Amino acid sequence: MFNRMTFSFRRSGVRGRIFRASAWTAGLVLGLLVSAGMAPEQARAADARSVAFLGVHLQNDNESYEPTSDAERARIIKLEELFSSSLEASGRYKFVSVPPEVRAKIAAGQAIGECGGCEIDYGKSLGGEVIAWIRVQKISNLILNMNVYMADVATQKMVFLHSVDIRGNTDESWARSLDYLVKNYLLVP
Repeated sequence: MFNRMTFSFRRSGVRGRIFRASAWTAGLVLGLLVSAGMAPEQARAADARSVAFLGVHLQNDNESYEPTSDAERARIIKLEELFSSSLEASGRYKFVSVPPEVRAKIAAGQAIGECGGCEIDYGKSLGGEVIAWIRVQKISNLILNMNVYMADVATQKMVFLHSVDIRGNTDESWARSLDYLVKNYLLVP
């Protein structure tokens, strides 16, 4: 016959018994709980919105006095990687590939966000449901501003726009600013 098992719980110092069940029933319940725990993750992956990420753009307000440095160019690349990996890790977004020729066209054209809707055209051509881009405005080495933009391609409406001020022009300040925006605003349930 079946062996009986007792499931106990302990919460806030109080112990108790939930129920007695056969080993078969316990296995079934455990299996259902495990599969239920996986279902939201799988559902999230299936519901992930495709993002055409148009990159990180630096607006250096003092380019003639303080040209963009190699360190800042490297930060742009790191910020792009951090943004993509953070959003994909959430399971809510998946990124579409942006070919080098499109990246070159974006770099040669008007600034993203100031091009009269070219962002939507890029999103459509790349097959993204959402377009995203980041602008870092460098006022000085001590004062910067980071803006994250996301728009729905079908409705042509902004779905996310948020900004943070950055104090200091370092790898850490850029990364922490983006991390703050993503965790506290963009990925909030």
